[in-house]
Amino acid sequence: MERALKTRDAALDGVRAAAALGVWLLHVGSNTGVMYQEGMYAWLMSRLGAAVPVFFLLSGLLLYRPWARAAVEGTPPPRPLRYLWRRVTRVMPVYWLVAGLGLWAWTKPDWSGWLAWMLLLQNYVQGDAQAEGLYQMWTLPVEMAFYLALPVLAWALHRWARAGRQGGNVPVRLLWGTAALGAVSAVTVTVTSLAGLPQLSLLLPYHLIFFACGMALAVLSVWIKHSRLVDAIAPQLLVLALLLYAVLSTPLAGPRTLDEPTLAQALLRMSLEAAVAVLVVAPFALAPNPGSLRHRLLGNPVTAYLGRVSYSFFLWHAPVITLYRHLTGDAPFTGDFAATAVVSFVVSLLLSVGSYHLVETTALRLSGRRSAPAPPPEAPVPQAASAP
Repeated sequence: MERALKTRDAALDGVRAAAALGVWLLHVGSNTGVMYQEGMYAWLMSRLGAAVPVFFLLSGLLLYRPWARAAVEGTPPPRPLRYLWRRVTRVMPVYWLVAGLGLWAWTKPDWSGWLAWMLLLQNYVQGDAQAEGLYQMWTLPVEMAFYLALPVLAWALHRWARAGRQGGNVPVRLLWGTAALGAVSAVTVTVTSLAGLPQLSLLLPYHLIFFACGMALAVLSVWIKHSRLVDAIAPQLLVLALLLYAVLSTPLAGPRTLDEPTLAQALLRMSLEAAVAVLVVAPFALAPNPGSLRHRLLGNPVTAYLGRVSYSFFLWHAPVITLYRHLTGDAPFTGDFAATAVVSFVVSLLLSVGSYHLVETTALRLSGRRSAPAPPPEAPVPQAASAP
């Protein structure tokens, strides 16, 4: 089982890499104007922001899993202070590097703006969430808010779960608890739309459903270990994710631009993004199968490594796209899509590899945790048929 868990995490690194590439492609398309053209291709590109809920879901899954194991199996839970220290050393050093360079190059805020950005408070300060070349950074304050809230959420969920221990239904009660967390997002989306408060969309409650879905998968992964059913229907789950993504890529889920959606559109988009994220991640989280095509594609050493540098890639790609636009003199929402894609990908990847090895791994060593390479998948076991 331990070997399966390691392989599963390697595949999840591959999922993270795919999500990072989705966000990059979205921003190439938006900066060159391709995303705003007519046709289904442009609509499909415009919804690649659905990769962000995948990131949020993975955070909920991987970070809550030790607490879920403690509740279900009785193992010691993580120490909150040590956990928070590791989160800070994992996220902040390379963020400070990239955000600092971007602010210095283009925005040049005053001292209060610098302070807000360096402390990941920009989403809470009017106007500070917008900075040229750093438009993707709004997700980091949301992530950090979840990191800070997770020990409290885990404590509350476990108290709720222990109340049902006599009935042997601790995992079920944990799942009900995560469902309640997801309902917080539905309420927040409703308030955001009806009260006309778009700034709420930059806060954790608006996106809590995605983290809660990851937490639910964490409970299931500890409870059922390996689901033969999920393994058997994994291809159908991934196809269903594509079909729901196609629905997401229509006006039913709201406009492609920054115009505010209606309440119905916002709720539908949130639901579809959550469903797509769950359907994409569940086959890897609940049914690790090293011999399957899906694990060979996303759990191999190359994609697993790309997943490990994906955080740096996520941070670097937007400043690189912005710098390239300044160097070429292209006006906003214009430019050569192919050239922008090639240049931004190569430069961002090189910077990501450098910052991962020079900044991220150094910070992880200082935090007392060494980041070992993801193990390669096991050799496939001969089977009558191998499900993708």
